[in-house]
Amino acid sequence: MVGVLATCGLTVSLMQTLVVPLLPRFPQLLATTPATVSWLLTANLIAGAVTTPLLGRLGDMYGKRRMLLVALGFLVLGSGLAATAPDIGTLIAARALQGAGFGVISLGMSIIRDVLPPARVGAGVGLMSSSLGVGGAVGLPITGVVAHVASWRPLFAAAALFGLFLVVLVALVVPESAVRTGGRFDLIGAAGLAAALTCVLLAISKGNEWGWASPAVLCLFGGALVLFPVWGAWEWRARRPLVDLRVNARPAVLWTNVSAVLAGFSMFACFVVITQLLQAPPGTGYGFGLPLAVAGAVLVPVGVAMTVFSPLSARLSRARGARTTVLTGVALMIGGNLGLASVPRSVVLLMVATTVTASGTALVYAALPLMIMDAVPATETGSANGLNTLARMLGTSTCSAFIAAVSSGLVTDVGGQVWPATAAYTAIFATAAAAALVAGLIVAVSPAGRTPVDAPRPAEQQVPA
Repeated sequence: MVGVLATCGLTVSLMQTLVVPLLPRFPQLLATTPATVSWLLTANLIAGAVTTPLLGRLGDMYGKRRMLLVALGFLVLGSGLAATAPDIGTLIAARALQGAGFGVISLGMSIIRDVLPPARVGAGVGLMSSSLGVGGAVGLPITGVVAHVASWRPLFAAAALFGLFLVVLVALVVPESAVRTGGRFDLIGAAGLAAALTCVLLAISKGNEWGWASPAVLCLFGGALVLFPVWGAWEWRARRPLVDLRVNARPAVLWTNVSAVLAGFSMFACFVVITQLLQAPPGTGYGFGLPLAVAGAVLVPVGVAMTVFSPLSARLSRARGARTTVLTGVALMIGGNLGLASVPRSVVLLMVATTVTASGTALVYAALPLMIMDAVPATETGSANGLNTLARMLGTSTCSAFIAAVSSGLVTDVGGQVWPATAAYTAIFATAAAAALVAGLIVAVSPAGRTPVDAPRPAEQQVPA
């Protein structure tokens, strides 16, 4: 069961970076502009961020496996539509549908907590949570190799077929959780959260392209500043809120989610920038000029390291507590990013620093959900894990915007072409190390949860499916 759920998580997280190596080719392939092509990432990000907490809440109410199958259905539908997309507009819509399946990860973690024996929860949740990072790590090399030898359409067709295979596996292997909250779905709260998240994520993802001081970006940020307080006031007073703010405002939950934002920022800097360093020409002073397929192969150890460190995270959490695991992972992320900030001139040194960062990310990503589940009742794990996953996505999207701003602000000319300067990468990785440091400090001083994951489930919370 854990293997099936982790594979589902790996697949949906891989969808995030599936198109990244292909972005430079799409303007010619689909007769469009680079600005329009960038929506292939933006639409996927926003759809995932909006639907993840919604599916988590619906899972708490109506069944987590049921919503897991719905999320996989979005993935299959989006992948199939992408494989046959006649134009860029259809492909953007397909990418949004793929993003809507991102709730698989938080739903899978909640199923693991509800179904597995307490002694195995830590390892299962750790593996499921780490799939969020592993998918991003292996997505780039896989797509790079496939794009080098085949067209982009078979890539999406394969994703659709594999998604169908996962639907069958989930139906056969994964049991439904008996833990339910009941009640009615908060439509007003869902609409408010979707609108507020769309405003802030659209502004962050498009700020560099549209201009941070442009009327569109300022209006989006202004809309978010208005919508979030209004939504919060509604949720606080609602009898059956979409997000129980009283639970999520507990210091143990709130500060863990803040740490998740910073950890997502620190992780994404490494995964996005490394491929640029490997493919940049040597004339930049830092690049290695590797072909796309070779650069992808070089990154394989990163995914392997994250897969190996996920079960180690569970053992460390069981022996020393999830807080210790997070702090250990943060220390590795700081060291790895500081090593990358020196912009090594050796591929071996570059990959050692990257692997150290990835190993730390695996520890942090595997332990953060355990800290969340230590602090919330079993009936709230779906929505709480959804918010934690959303926090990490906010960190990655903010990091993406930061990388774009710094890379376009600090540049150098190489043979008539503009490339990011060495100072840009130093600034990016130093900031990522600082983000990891702040995340570690927050975790170190934040209070512990009061609802241990391994505690017996109260009988009154077990509502028949």
